[in-house]
Amino acid sequence: MTNAGDAPVLRGGIATGIGSWPGTDPREAAATVVGELGQLPHLVELPARGVGADMLGRVSALLVDMRFDSTTRGYRLAARPGTVARRAHDLLRTDLDALEEAWEIGGFAGSGHSVKVQVAGPLSVAAEVELPMGHRILTDSGALRDLSESMAEGIANHVAEVGKRLGAQVLLQIDEPDLTAVLDGTLKGVSVLNTVRAMPEPEALHVLDTLIARQSVPVVAHTCSDKPSLRFLRKSSAAAVSFDLATIGTANLDSIGELLDGGKHLVLGLVPTAPPAKPITWREVAEPGVRLMDRLGFPRRLLAEQVLVSPACGLAGAPLTWAREALSLAAETARVYAEDPESLSFE
Repeated sequence: MTNAGDAPVLRGGIATGIGSWPGTDPREAAATVVGELGQLPHLVELPARGVGADMLGRVSALLVDMRFDSTTRGYRLAARPGTVARRAHDLLRTDLDALEEAWEIGGFAGSGHSVKVQVAGPLSVAAEVELPMGHRILTDSGALRDLSESMAEGIANHVAEVGKRLGAQVLLQIDEPDLTAVLDGTLKGVSVLNTVRAMPEPEALHVLDTLIARQSVPVVAHTCSDKPSLRFLRKSSAAAVSFDLATIGTANLDSIGELLDGGKHLVLGLVPTAPPAKPITWREVAEPGVRLMDRLGFPRRLLAEQVLVSPACGLAGAPLTWAREALSLAAETARVYAEDPESLSFE
């Protein structure tokens, strides 16, 4: 693998993963991701391990002076550290140890190479995690502010630790799967009489941007919604926006063009998360991205300059064999984008 220690942490023409991975073996997961995604591997999540291992549970390991407990519906704020917080912390330590081992075996230790870490964003955490009385954190502005401040500090500490342990440049991905629901007001309350209001866009933007401003590394804002709020994310302070290209319709094209015009990078989810009915090649993966540039009227060289390639979303639900193949396809597609996208023909 090539040493890319002198390259910027956020650049086009490379591949990365979104976050989650199948199975429960952190060493196997780390070795695979470092091996397949040599230019931008990521710290994987293994939600199959249960409570504390999923995207929301991991947040409990990062919070400062706040903790989560579990309920039959998911997670809620807890008055004091308990089993969930301890388990989340232990699992994160295990994952970091596994990544550090794979990093050293790959020859990246101390090289300044790039790595990506991802965490659930404040809006989605507040939408999913409950207050002690059962309402969503999102319904209490004070609790949302406290959560956001705790997350901002804890994430910054996490990023600094990863960078120090690996001797790496770090790219931070903020996952906001509930962003569209938060903005549209489609989240359900604890009963039919308790609704969750739509959060005004300026308020939601303040929450997200305040957290981003506390970070010392480039930030990618990721959404896996089938109706991605690209217009909102274009206004955010994120340096890049990540989404599943298959969810994009004609109504989204202007927003994508504005993202590129504004200098933001795109992380295009091009590889399906489930194995297709018949085998696919990098050409079939690459075609939608190329056609997107052509349709927008942008030069294809932007695929090498401002576009990264990834699976459509996390791979936790995929068979392990397909998860590996998905990363390989992403890496091959990114290589082609980086080398000579102008020459690609799909006739």
